[in-house]
Amino acid sequence: MSDADTPLAEQPWHKAIFTRQMFICVLTGIASGLPLYFLIQLVPAWLRSEGVGLTEIGLFALVGFPYNWKFIWAPLMDRYVPPFLGRRRGWMLITQIALMLSMAALGFIDPKVSVGLVAYVAAGVAFFSASQDVVLDAYRRELLKDEELGLGNAIHVQAYRLAGLVPGSLGVIMGDYLPWSTVFMVMAGFMAIGVAMTLWVSEAADASVAPLTLRAAVVEPFREFVLRRGLGNALLLLSFLFLYKLGDNMATALSSPFYLDIGFSLTEIGTIAKTASLTAAIIGGLVGGVIMIRLGINRALWVFGFVQVASILGFAALAEIGPNRLALTLVIVFEYLGVGLGTAAFTAFIARATTPAYAATQFALFTALAALPRTFANATTGWIVEAIGWTNFYLFCTALAVPGMLMLFKVAPWSEPSDAQSS
Repeated sequence: MSDADTPLAEQPWHKAIFTRQMFICVLTGIASGLPLYFLIQLVPAWLRSEGVGLTEIGLFALVGFPYNWKFIWAPLMDRYVPPFLGRRRGWMLITQIALMLSMAALGFIDPKVSVGLVAYVAAGVAFFSASQDVVLDAYRRELLKDEELGLGNAIHVQAYRLAGLVPGSLGVIMGDYLPWSTVFMVMAGFMAIGVAMTLWVSEAADASVAPLTLRAAVVEPFREFVLRRGLGNALLLLSFLFLYKLGDNMATALSSPFYLDIGFSLTEIGTIAKTASLTAAIIGGLVGGVIMIRLGINRALWVFGFVQVASILGFAALAEIGPNRLALTLVIVFEYLGVGLGTAAFTAFIARATTPAYAATQFALFTALAALPRTFANATTGWIVEAIGWTNFYLFCTALAVPGMLMLFKVAPWSEPSDAQSS
């Protein structure tokens, strides 16, 4: 029997990981992660260093609403095919060029003079980033077989978290030595990796056919989802998507201002808080993907979910310890191992819940719902921190993570580990 015919769970781990499909997942993760972490790590650090208050920085989370509403225009990206490169690759190139321009433009605005204009341009970056995610998620769903979803999405998630080192580490360090306009232009230049990927890959061999009408593109994905699962189970799954990452998303929303407030410099944040996560993310991504092959997505959600909850407590401990470099290193390594793996399993679960024929719109709906806490709840994080302090804030985030874990009993029971199931 050839490797192509051997079930993924029975293949040697290195043969499962080092394939063309998995390398493409690395590239989609980088292209997706760069603008996301640009917005949630570099921009807050920039604003804080320029004297903008925590409450205002927290409200900047509202510019991320495109991540929550992308399912509205996802049917347009499903229905209409650009006149070049094909349905998925054409939209990839359009959104990536728009990201390069908007990310670079942000650096030429003085937040002390026009914080409103900063918000508008940042919202544009979020819109183009969310739109790129729509097409990248659909492309990845069409590219990967069902049994490859766990590993492929684990690699994708860890790659986009590693991409966060560019704005969150390199960009932050550069902010100590270079004008912010130069920093933002360099960050925009890294999107060339996404452009190169778009020009290199081909449309997925099993790509679905574009809907014949806009109505079909809008209605059928939702109709198919409800009919396939039933109304009650569909609502239960949507509730789980909202709750599973709630505590984690809030805990990491103001990580850069948190490190600054407890006494670390920008350079320390860049060199310790960010680069310390490099090895953890690589090991976690590979090991987590292999674990998901062996355990299945359901059981991975349980295992990684518990680690994810525990990792939030590490931030509370760091708030009490203060600016200790070793403590910071340990907290960040654990966070990247635990929270990163939880995100990987969660993304694989979302992918499995979609139907390839309606991947763009369904994936956009599910990931938008999952991103809602990051955008809406995070807008209040600055106010919460100023009211109760950093330690109590992270304890509060830990409590918010519990309901999503309890819902695993219904949506992803431990006794049903198979990735082939539809639940």
